[in-house]
Amino acid sequence: MNKFPNMDSLQINNQTFQIFIPEPEILARIAQLAHILQTDYQNTRPLFLAVLNGSFMFASDLLKCLHIECEIQFVKLSSYQGMQSTGKVSELIGLNQSIANRDIIILEDIIDSGLTMHELLQSVQKLQPKSIEVCALLLKPEALKVPLQIKYVGFEVGNEFLLGYGLDYDGLGRNLRHIFKL
Repeated sequence: MNKFPNMDSLQINNQTFQIFIPEPEILARIAQLAHILQTDYQNTRPLFLAVLNGSFMFASDLLKCLHIECEIQFVKLSSYQGMQSTGKVSELIGLNQSIANRDIIILEDIIDSGLTMHELLQSVQKLQPKSIEVCALLLKPEALKVPLQIKYVGFEVGNEFLLGYGLDYDGLGRNLRHIFKL
């Protein structure tokens, strides 16, 4: 039996979550982002760097909407434990190809404190790409602890805890079709 039926609310580890952004709204916004990216990168072959684990659903749906030549590679960074950012970023899986003189678009599920993205941008910049942009499904402007310029944003959200569509709570809920809030 499915523990996460398609409902308006659910419980995980004694926490109750309500639907915040339904799947059709997510997919419509991703299609809009893809159209913008296609226009901006129509004469190039960008390399998308998808940040695992959370961005896997966003990256998959976004790339399915793109009709340009592009590549994707996955990197894994971490700064979360449970529902709190640890404030420490550790690179777990790095790049395995040269990105010099390439247009790089970093795909992220959510930018919260901005610490992880700040660290990743610094690391990628050292590898001398032609350009670097960030495409985030979700951005929490009120939670940012470092200044960031995010060119492509799906949704700006408040400083609430979110779950689903790649976002997890202690490893659970990434498979949910909707984005839920605590």
